Amino acid sequence: MKRKVVIIPHHNPDGDALGSALALYHYLIKKGHIARVISPNIYPEFLFWMCGNDQVIIFNKSVTEASTIISEADIIIFTDFNCISRINHMQQALSGSKATKVLIDHHPEPELFADLILSDPSVSSTTELVYRFISANGDKNLIDKTIAECLFSGIITDTGTFSYNSSEPETFNVVSELLRIGVEKDRIHNNIYNTYSSQRMRLLGYCLNEKMVFVPEYNTAYITITQDELKRYNYLPGDTEGFVNYPLSVKETVFSVLFIEKKDHIKISFRSKKNFPVNKFAATHFNGGGHINAAGGEYYSSMEETISLFIKLLEQYKDQLI
Repeated sequence: MKRKVVIIPHHNPDGDALGSALALYHYLIKKGHIARVISPNIYPEFLFWMCGNDQVIIFNKSVTEASTIISEADIIIFTDFNCISRINHMQQALSGSKATKVLIDHHPEPELFADLILSDPSVSSTTELVYRFISANGDKNLIDKTIAECLFSGIITDTGTFSYNSSEPETFNVVSELLRIGVEKDRIHNNIYNTYSSQRMRLLGYCLNEKMVFVPEYNTAYITITQDELKRYNYLPGDTEGFVNYPLSVKETVFSVLFIEKKDHIKISFRSKKNFPVNKFAATHFNGGGHINAAGGEYYSSMEETISLFIKLLEQYKDQLI
């Protein structure tokens, strides 16, 4: 039976959120369904190359059209987030929907906001889960090069090209299958990681030289970026992607944090080495969550107050950081 299916990634979609959504989009169309992808907001330009990007509806730019499509949906699939707040202002459009709601995600402790949940925090990415979902349906033969590229893009971005979240052999089994299908890994890597502007590189250099702070007594480093600094370097969405990882290249650093000033809050990215659980740190103190070594959060205060709180909190975790 042909169904109307809406696929929704989280706010500020990354490669895994968009890759899983577009992979499902292409798969469902092959199955004869009417599928649409609606993103809460725009995503970085380095993801625009993905097949199906031109069909994605941006909710905050097309509220009326997107709301109508959502109201008519038979099924709504959420990809790559574990709490409904991650779609921000789209929640209201979903409030009256009678569609069957499905969550496909790999973050721990998902909220029970969907009718069906496919969740496994042990896998590398939501795109890997989508591959398993398609295979479990007996449709592995439907995974063509287009779908495989979407899946591969999500896996490499959510593992930092296999530097974290990628210790399970099954992840590499999936990747080998995608390569057999015809994924051009070098081209995809280039599309994602080698298409930044010169201003982005200058912003990175500025942050590493002027804004990176080490707190050696806690094996911690952090970077702060203000709105004025983003404007100075003509910031585009996605330009700060990966900045939080650089301090972890320092031998002693166990915990790295990036603080970015937004209009009414501070956006925070957390990364760690070893077993320091940044997801718990983010959830406990900064309205966030994620994975044990990669998480995000936010704090509704000034940059100065946010950093002050952060430094005070480190003392509570000293035994885990040194």
